[in-house]
Amino acid sequence: MRRKVTAIISAALLTLSMVAGAQTLTLEQCREMALRNDKELRQDSTKLAMAAYDRKIAFANYLPNISASGAYTYNSDNIALINDDMSEKLTGLGTTVQTALGSKLTALQQAIVSNPAAAKEFAGSAMWQTVVGAMSKTDVSTTLNALGKELNDAFTLDIENSVVGIVSLQQPVFMGGKIIAANKMAKLAEELQGNQYDLKYQEVIVNVDQAYWQVVSIAAKKKLAESYADLLHNMKRNVAISVAEGIATASDSLQVEVKSNEADMLLTKAGNGLVLSKMLLCKLTGLPLDSQITLADENAQEIAMPQFSPEKGLEQIYEDRPETRSLDLATQIYKQKYNMARADMLPKVALTANYLMSNHNFQNGFSKEYGDMFSAGVMVNIPLFHGFEALNKTRKAKAEQQLYFSQLDDAKEKIELQVTQLRQQQGENIEKYYMARHNVESAEENLRKATIGYEEGVIDTDTALGAQTAWLQANSEFIDAGIDLQMNNAELLKAEGSYTSDRQNNKE
Repeated sequence: MRRKVTAIISAALLTLSMVAGAQTLTLEQCREMALRNDKELRQDSTKLAMAAYDRKIAFANYLPNISASGAYTYNSDNIALINDDMSEKLTGLGTTVQTALGSKLTALQQAIVSNPAAAKEFAGSAMWQTVVGAMSKTDVSTTLNALGKELNDAFTLDIENSVVGIVSLQQPVFMGGKIIAANKMAKLAEELQGNQYDLKYQEVIVNVDQAYWQVVSIAAKKKLAESYADLLHNMKRNVAISVAEGIATASDSLQVEVKSNEADMLLTKAGNGLVLSKMLLCKLTGLPLDSQITLADENAQEIAMPQFSPEKGLEQIYEDRPETRSLDLATQIYKQKYNMARADMLPKVALTANYLMSNHNFQNGFSKEYGDMFSAGVMVNIPLFHGFEALNKTRKAKAEQQLYFSQLDDAKEKIELQVTQLRQQQGENIEKYYMARHNVESAEENLRKATIGYEEGVIDTDTALGAQTAWLQANSEFIDAGIDLQMNNAELLKAEGSYTSDRQNNKE
């Protein structure tokens, strides 16, 4: 957090200074601007955020899955459990029974009348007359017809409007270790994407370092070309005077003229190169290409030696390099992929619970009323056979894990070779730097003596020009030696994994 605040403040100050016209940039400022401007780095940052969401999505599988559903249905027809003939019989049940009862009563009366003994007994019995009279007056049709209608209605299910709602819960208990493996894979994938971000972060720093020191190199050589051109222009004027006095020849004048033109051409190339190199640096830092910028090291008397870091051990380098970390994470990811494939061969257990509510229910027959019910259970799934698919998946994941183990070993060997070469180059560049400095001192002394000798007439033009050329070459080699040291140091720091991204600093 502190680094972010510092970066924001420095960016604000830098913007204000540019508005004011003082566009002097340090190497650290160029790095910060390039890191903010790089589109691929921002894309990797977005991918890192996406990987974090994937991790959270994987964690959600530990939690219960609760869902609610509801439905309304309109039906144009109801459901009849009996046919129309039976329905008519039920609705006319009372009439049918009343008719049958009247027929039986009439038959009974006729049987009594046709039998004299029965008729005499019936005529003399007030009880039988009362019974038969009561039976003849009895009306069962209304009651039975109503009962038949109720039965008919009961056999007709009213489903014109139906509403149902359900709330379900599923809680995984044991998924063969698949959920655990998926969460580990998501965490590893997030860290893997973080390593990709770190790698791009380092690339941006090295690229801007190279562009920065390229500008410093060309600016130093431009100044050197200006000094060289001034020497030749001064010599050209002196030769012209000597030719006029008869001391020097026309050949000497032409010889100096050619060298002077070469110096002017060298100066022009250096100027054009400086403009192009600054345009490249502006592009990397997100500034307009025509920005007038000056680098903090551009006006230095000589290219300073970088601050060398303590030498790191190989194991620490392997731990700090994003490439080796990524390959190590890849082996762990495929180990979890193996566990996920193996989980497909193991039983799976989950708890289930449901709450159901509907306006038709069968709790008390079929009634058009709101009713609810709750159910809970355990679901077990045991895979038996699927053509050895899961087995072959585990074998494939195991093979992929071994592949990344091999790639990790190969990467470590290449990193060891790269670091060793860069360290050797660093030693050679340091030696080259001091030798080049010594050569500059010797060339300057040689140029001083040659200039004095030429002015006194004891040294010819070729010797003086040779001393100037040697001075130019010595200074140019000294500039190259300093730049090579800076470039080599940037590459070595990257090779040793010494550049830490803002993501790593925030974690710390």
